[in-house]
Amino acid sequence: MTQTIAPRVRTLVLLLLAATGLLLAGAGPVSAHAALTGSDPQQGAVVDKAPTQVSLTFSEGVALSDDSLRVLDPKGKRIDRGDPANVSGTTYAVKLHSGLPDGTYTVTYQVVSEDSHPVAGAYTFSIGAPSQTSVSVSGQEAGGGVVGWLYGFGRYVSYAGFIVLVGGAAFVLACWQRGSGVRALQRLVVTGWLALTAATLGLLLLRGSYTSTGKVGDVFDLDLLGQVLQTKTGAALVSRLLLLAAAALFIAVLFGAFDKREDEEKRDLTFGLGIGGTVVAAGLAASWAMSEHASTGLQAGIAMPVDILHLLAVAGWLGGLAALLVALYRAPADTPLPGSAVRRFSRVAFGSVLALVATGIYQSWRQLGSWSAFTGTRYGQLLLVKIGLVVLLVGIAWISRRWTARLAETVVAKPRKATEDSDGEKEHATAQASASASTSAAASGKKGGGSERAAQLARQQAAIDTARQKQERDADPNRFGLRRSVLAEAGVAVVLLAVTTMLTSTEPGRTEEDARAVTASSSAEASSAGALTLDMSFDTGGEDGKGVVRIDLDPARVGGNEMHVYVQRPNGRAFDIPEVKVAFTLESQDIGPLPVVPDHIATGHWSASGVQIPVAGEWKITATVRTSDIDQTTVSKNAQIG
Repeated sequence: MTQTIAPRVRTLVLLLLAATGLLLAGAGPVSAHAALTGSDPQQGAVVDKAPTQVSLTFSEGVALSDDSLRVLDPKGKRIDRGDPANVSGTTYAVKLHSGLPDGTYTVTYQVVSEDSHPVAGAYTFSIGAPSQTSVSVSGQEAGGGVVGWLYGFGRYVSYAGFIVLVGGAAFVLACWQRGSGVRALQRLVVTGWLALTAATLGLLLLRGSYTSTGKVGDVFDLDLLGQVLQTKTGAALVSRLLLLAAAALFIAVLFGAFDKREDEEKRDLTFGLGIGGTVVAAGLAASWAMSEHASTGLQAGIAMPVDILHLLAVAGWLGGLAALLVALYRAPADTPLPGSAVRRFSRVAFGSVLALVATGIYQSWRQLGSWSAFTGTRYGQLLLVKIGLVVLLVGIAWISRRWTARLAETVVAKPRKATEDSDGEKEHATAQASASASTSAAASGKKGGGSERAAQLARQQAAIDTARQKQERDADPNRFGLRRSVLAEAGVAVVLLAVTTMLTSTEPGRTEEDARAVTASSSAEASSAGALTLDMSFDTGGEDGKGVVRIDLDPARVGGNEMHVYVQRPNGRAFDIPEVKVAFTLESQDIGPLPVVPDHIATGHWSASGVQIPVAGEWKITATVRTSDIDQTTVSKNAQIG
């Protein structure tokens, strides 16, 4: 039966790993956790004169490098000067060279949000009038490519290593102390430590390229590594490595001095190992909490301890589940997993689930902020998948608890006489083996091989006894049922961990919705304030021919618009002139000029209602101003309408 089960286990594990790989491969580049909420000049704007700087505003604070903000002219040449800097709050700016000619300019940015994730993007604005540009703004990704995939895989391995390390050690210390001498459990915990250590080193090397160039060749760039060590994420990774050194000492004691002591002596070490292990495990969990989602945003002081508790609960449940699975399948016949250990783990798992539910509810509220974010954001959709997997996992765990109860009832109900009979059979078999060995020794005593033959027979008998015990253990239907349910739990846990890793790399729903609200509010304010307010200076050449004409178009959209025209002298006073005319031309589609003759309302004020704009685009707005019977001039400016 054991030979039949083992291939199935290997096949299922391979299938689960393949499914996990597909999940990670489908994740794509990580989503930005800081959103661009404003810029000056704005995206697509056509400004009259060249700005002295370009500023960007994000939904949260970001970290900058020397090349975080770049401005390129139509030929792709950089025209920014100096390093970008924080000018106020979450607004960052970079200075521009003076004397910039007319044309379309491209702004690119790549920064790192407070929760350690890279943010990249690009947009264009124009000076004077739009022009052709050789710069492409498509394909601006952060954390993509091979480096991004490796970084995501490293995050998954680090989470898995932490869970196996902490959960496996907790299972041995709290549920089955005799398991400290079981080779399979030792290998499991050590594997978790090795996986977490290797993944942490890999993340530290990949970090610089991941948040900047995205090139594989920059992974071993010492300058980038030095920059990473000065960041919050770099400090967290280094702290994790130091804590892993302490974890190595804990493992050495747990599987060394602790295992060699008698049961009575182990009690003296259990308390100390429990305190030390808890401190190290909490420190490892804090290396995530202090550098990712929990460290930024709403109630960070509460969120970080909650996140630490959440990670410890995950490790206690899923890591303990992995240790239980190994114990059920790989524990030697002479050290079988007792039902009492399974019952203790069942209680630990139940407490972990309660902690997960409590901390998960708080984290969901903090990261989503509204019910609509469950379905309206990618984070909410992934969270729904995670909740479904947790519910499925709890359902399978309930089945495991039933098998555990049946296993315990079988052990308690076993008649004492049967145990005594079994002991008698063992003694009889041993006596027979000894008699056989004595006979063989007497027969070959003269040849000097009696002692070797006796030892060989004893080893054969021990192997027979071990095989018989293993066969009896595997034939137990309750233990077999528990194995299958725990294996199913482990399979769901692998997929759950993949979804959780994707969640940590996805923009929180609250942040996404806040960014949308800010963007919508900015658009509404611009529209209501007359985003198409244009000031154009004119000079008709006469004795009193200088002034400024202002055109306000509301709401500056396709369809009917309200237009107001104001003419002022250079000192700002209303200018009483005979006539003003306005025309709209969309040169890219050969539309216009569309003439508009506004009605005179008051001194220096004209108005026209129902001004029709047929299509959206970059419109040329022309104003013809006549200051006398013979003095007249025409001025124009481009603007985006619609």
